[in-house]
Amino acid sequence: MQEESVVYGCIKDTVYRADGVDRIAINHAAMASLPSADSWPLLSREMFTSSSQLAGDITQHTEIVHFGAPYQGIEYEWPMWIEQFETLLRKMYWVSAYVHLETELSGVHSFTWESINADFHSPGSDDIHLRCEWVKEAI
Repeated sequence: MQEESVVYGCIKDTVYRADGVDRIAINHAAMASLPSADSWPLLSREMFTSSSQLAGDITQHTEIVHFGAPYQGIEYEWPMWIEQFETLLRKMYWVSAYVHLETELSGVHSFTWESINADFHSPGSDDIHLRCEWVKEAI
C-alpha cells in the first residue's frame, strides 16, 4: 500500500493595482480555469482559496492564495505536478509561491518560486526561479 503524501502551500501577491489591472480577478480566473476535482487531476480548482474569498472586501496589502491536498504516491508524479503548478503560476500575478510536500518515506520538501527580473510575476512571463530544500528527520 502506498503511503499518503500531503501537498500544501500559498501564493502571495500584493493588492496593488497598476494601470487599472485587477490582479485579484485575474488570479481568481486562473484558478477557476483548473479542472474540477471530480476528474482526479493533479491540481484542481477546489484545492485553492484566497484571502479575499475568505474575507470579502479586503483591506490588507497582501493577497494570499492557500492550497492543499492529500495524495497517494504523488512523489512518482511530482515532475508533472510541478509542471502543472508552474503553468498556473504563469497565468497569475504573484510575488512569491511556496509548496511543501510532506511524505512519510522521504521527508519534507519545500519549494519556493520567485520572479527573477521584477518585484512580481506578471501573467505570461517566463521569469520564474525555483528553489528546493529537503529535510528528513531521523527516526
